[in-house]
Amino acid sequence: MQLTVNGKTHDVDVEPEMPLLWVLRDELGITGPKYGCGIAFCGACTVHVDGAPVRACMTPMGTVAGPVTTIEGLGTPAALHAVQKAWVALQVAQCGYCQSGQIMTAVSFLQANPDPSDQDIDDAMAANLCRCGTYPRIRAAVKQAAQNLKQGG
Repeated sequence: MQLTVNGKTHDVDVEPEMPLLWVLRDELGITGPKYGCGIAFCGACTVHVDGAPVRACMTPMGTVAGPVTTIEGLGTPAALHAVQKAWVALQVAQCGYCQSGQIMTAVSFLQANPDPSDQDIDDAMAANLCRCGTYPRIRAAVKQAAQNLKQGG
């Protein structure tokens, strides 16, 4: 099977039912998406497939029909995505385990809703769990990223 991840095409020899998360981590060595719960509940494994957020822990490889973007493909150290910049500026992460999934969810959310209210942000981000409880900082970072994206940054 072929899989395009972060702009690079890979040939992978895996069973179609193998979860995308394990293909990314074990076959390709891409460790940004994390294993959290294994039942698509916590969001630590969130990646984009053809631009849409998916829970890689429960997405069978055989169903992946478009390019995959992980946190590693979102931006570069020299050119972070606006959401990544806001995360750094507001020091959102504590342990950091959930943060790649949080960021991938926020990016997708802001593409669909570029001018969110606090309640919109809370509702959208509630699908991702943070054991450290950085929810107020997550909301502030999503809000700041939305403002920065509106200003072209």
